[in-house]
Amino acid sequence: MLDKLFKLNERGTTVKTEILAGLTTFITMAYILFLAPNILSLAGMDKDAVLIATALGGGLVTIAMGVLVNYPIALAPGVGLLAFYSFTVVLGMGIQWQTALGAVFISGLVFLALTLTSIRQMIVKGIPASMKIAITVGIGLFIAIIGLKLSGLMAISISLSPNSLGQVVQTHGNLVPPPSEALLTMGNLHDGNTLLALFSLIFTSLLMARNIQGSLLIGVLVTTVISYATGLSTMPEHFQVLAIPDFSKAAFFQLDIPGAIHMGLITIIFSFTFVELFDSMGTLIGTATKAKIADPKTGSFPGLGKAMTVDAVGVSAGALLGTSTITAFVESASGVGAGGRTGLTAVTTGVLFLICLFVAPLVLLVPNAATSPILILVGALMIGAIRDIDFDDWTEGFPAFLVITLMPFTYSIANGISAGLIAYPILKLVAGRAKEVNWIMYVLAVLVIIRYVFY
Repeated sequence: MLDKLFKLNERGTTVKTEILAGLTTFITMAYILFLAPNILSLAGMDKDAVLIATALGGGLVTIAMGVLVNYPIALAPGVGLLAFYSFTVVLGMGIQWQTALGAVFISGLVFLALTLTSIRQMIVKGIPASMKIAITVGIGLFIAIIGLKLSGLMAISISLSPNSLGQVVQTHGNLVPPPSEALLTMGNLHDGNTLLALFSLIFTSLLMARNIQGSLLIGVLVTTVISYATGLSTMPEHFQVLAIPDFSKAAFFQLDIPGAIHMGLITIIFSFTFVELFDSMGTLIGTATKAKIADPKTGSFPGLGKAMTVDAVGVSAGALLGTSTITAFVESASGVGAGGRTGLTAVTTGVLFLICLFVAPLVLLVPNAATSPILILVGALMIGAIRDIDFDDWTEGFPAFLVITLMPFTYSIANGISAGLIAYPILKLVAGRAKEVNWIMYVLAVLVIIRYVFY
């Protein structure tokens, strides 16, 4: 039955592999269960209500992605959009969180309209192969830098203001800041948790070198045990494995759609839609390519319309449940790295999200030192696709370079894709090769420029 539903044999996988992959994906993105409540509580929302919405929304939409689309992609409230929702919209603009949820809901409807009219699919198919491959590589670097930061192996030293940068230039005679003033530096290797993460990285990579099935999950479990055995992690007081959620605190259907329309939040709705469009597109392309479901060289992308429909519905569903934009999660690549190839991976992850409504305290016991190395290793797996980009052709190589570098260094999938969308058609035009560019690329370039200039 499972083979018929998920085409396991056709995609060269097994039930065991898919379940382990789903568990791996869940473990790497379980942080969203406490991160989302912490961020949205700053906007005045109840933490318990957000936890319920995150677990319930992420679980149901992820299961839908697995069953209806057969993709190993998990969905949950996006971190960047959580921050935009709380800090920019609610705190920065003084808008009530209910009204902001209304704006999120409307952006989901816009998203759905773009999907049902096949505009989103046209966008994906119109993007050249080199950029699709670059998106996969860029996402690999993006999640690797997240893993390096969470593990403590990389530290953000200081933020240089224009004045301090000028002092650096004046003092050292060049634009390269000295190591003591670098933005990104090596982490503290005398810290126990950082050393544990380094052990986990090396240990898990050795398991992968031996082609041991479930290497990523084994690495997480072994590292978690060591963390508690050495005292680096401690059990919380009055720990309970089971915790019955208080649904009376849930923020179901508390969004204010008329308020969002009345206030004319067009800019906010556009921003939600823009970031979600390119974030989800990048994740879908990168993860589906890594899972060998999509082939950027031939343009083959079966199930793309269904995947985008589920993704769009998830945006509005999240708002109805009481959380910010639910979107495809880049950490899904960790499950693909563990062998996930079908929707059974997503269903496993989704079910675990639903279970977390009742065992959230148990999930939160897994330390960052155990999960962050997975993101680094998956980044290493995804970067291999760079070999298929023709860097000898400047009109192909430079846009790809912008996509690959700006994703991690601006900490935004949308920024990386946007840079490539502008550079690619311009270079082709100047080179006299305009016929090689799909017309949708010119439209996207104009829209991206408008977004950054006016919004």
